Amino acid sequence: MELVFSGEIVHWRGPAPYLFVVVPEQEAAQIASVAPVVTYGWGMIPVAVTIGATRVTTSLWPRHGSYVVPIKKVLQEGEGVGLGDVVTVRLDVDA
Repeated sequence: MELVFSGEIVHWRGPAPYLFVVVPEQEAAQIASVAPVVTYGWGMIPVAVTIGATRVTTSLWPRHGSYVVPIKKVLQEGEGVGLGDVVTVRLDVDA
């Protein structure tokens, strides 16, 4: 499953600071439909994330009935993006 959407990079203050993009409602529903067969536990969904020309593997985190995409340092530095930027995200979910 390949999904493409845009969203703002936001900050979440957990045990360590992280940057995320929230998956929009429609795409979150599509992910939820395959979640039972792709999750490895705790609702985490393994994905490949592409922003610009930079691609990384990570996992979506369930949050408030949706999912958030961690914006790893390699994405931030590779694409010159950070907090408050609106980015186009391509998710590849191996369903």
